[in-house]
Amino acid sequence: MDEMENRLPQQEPEHNEEAAEEITAVTGEEAAPAEQPAVESATARIPEEQHVPQPVPPVQRPGRRSPYENSPYMMPYQRPVQAPPVPPVQTPAPQQEEPAPEKPHKVKKGKIWLLTLALIGAVLFMNFLTARWGADMAEDRASARIGLLQAQIADLQEQLDVMQNTGDSVSGTPNTGVDGGLTPGQVFARNEKSVVLIETEMSTGTGFILTEDGYVVTNYHVLEDGQQISVVLHDRSYHPATLVGYEANNDVALLKMEGDGFTAVTLGSSDALVVGDQVAAIGNPLGELTSTLTVGFVSAKERNVSTDSSVINMIQTDCAINSGNSGGPLFNMKGEVVGITTAKYSGMSATGASIEGIGFAIPIDDVRGILDDLMEFGYVKSAYLGVSVYTLEPSPEYPLGCLVDSVVPGGCADKAGILPGDIIIGLAGFDIDGYTDLGRALREFEGGETTTITVYREGTGNVTMDITLDAKPREDAPQESEKPMPENGSYEEWYEYFFGE
Repeated sequence: MDEMENRLPQQEPEHNEEAAEEITAVTGEEAAPAEQPAVESATARIPEEQHVPQPVPPVQRPGRRSPYENSPYMMPYQRPVQAPPVPPVQTPAPQQEEPAPEKPHKVKKGKIWLLTLALIGAVLFMNFLTARWGADMAEDRASARIGLLQAQIADLQEQLDVMQNTGDSVSGTPNTGVDGGLTPGQVFARNEKSVVLIETEMSTGTGFILTEDGYVVTNYHVLEDGQQISVVLHDRSYHPATLVGYEANNDVALLKMEGDGFTAVTLGSSDALVVGDQVAAIGNPLGELTSTLTVGFVSAKERNVSTDSSVINMIQTDCAINSGNSGGPLFNMKGEVVGITTAKYSGMSATGASIEGIGFAIPIDDVRGILDDLMEFGYVKSAYLGVSVYTLEPSPEYPLGCLVDSVVPGGCADKAGILPGDIIIGLAGFDIDGYTDLGRALREFEGGETTTITVYREGTGNVTMDITLDAKPREDAPQESEKPMPENGSYEEWYEYFFGE
């Protein structure tokens, strides 16, 4: 506007009144101030709340007139009228249509069965997994318990090893047994009820219970002159006994008590003994001092001891053995029977020296087969050679074997050509180093069988010959007395019992 004003020619102020008059004449209206009508009309049309500022037209200064006011092309000026702004129409937000309710689907019966089976299978599978898990847990617990028990056993074994190395027993007392075995007191306590007193009208002795059903072992010489036999147990109870059988050459006899539930011994091995092993004997010395324990050591083995009927291989011991001990057990330190106490040397030697501490016991391994035969048959069923022999001591001049002392006339040895003085060194392929070996070899045969026997004969050397073995003759057992022993009889009754018609 300023630039336009500058371009327009400057008019004198006196011409302004004329211009105003002309405008009034043309329009027929009284001239009004230039700005008033236009502003009022525009303002009236615009709402108050939405007032939009309008452009202000240029102000005509008074005294200035347009050079083009009389131009034929000049149109009366009217301020453009601006329409009021239309308020924006708010479009409502589209409403979400509610989904139509779904129609229930019909499930086929086949699918129901499949779902049911699947559910059952899942349940079974879960049960299987649970059971398996429980089994694994139980196995783990069992393994843990086994490991704990093994550890405890190992600790106990270590304690036993320590006690063995220090020579202490379980009870804390010194232990002098073999291989950490029992003490003599423990051997006695374990076997006291198994050792019995044997009484006849002529003698007394000792025995031991072999089986729980009442078989009792003793020496034959304890019963040899008796007629009625009684077995007295550790509780002083009396039990009558019968003689089942005996073998005089080995001085062994087998008795039988009525009843059951008796305390039996355990048999060990006499061959396992070595010189110096500790042993213990339990017996009834003098027939009065019942359940007496004596302790000693193995002094020697393979001792040939002459008895009234034969020569017997025996164990030598320094255990105190006296009259009344005969037939009793000899124990090792494991509490096992390894021998039958039988005899002792006593008195004075030929030079006048006193004899002490020399006792003998029959090795249990030499009579096992005899006891089996007596229990089963009542007699010894093994073959019989018909000779009296004893074991030779080792010598550079002669071989080991059994020296023949005598030969039974008409027996199988006599028929085969065996002579006194021969040394039996072999029988049917068995090496014979002593009496024990010969007895064991003969138990492999029965009477009537033929085999070979080898002897060493001085001046000739080894001689092998055929021999048909005899059956061992049965020995008659003493008959039981028909009259019972009087319990509280008079002098006449006792005299009649012992010395009757």
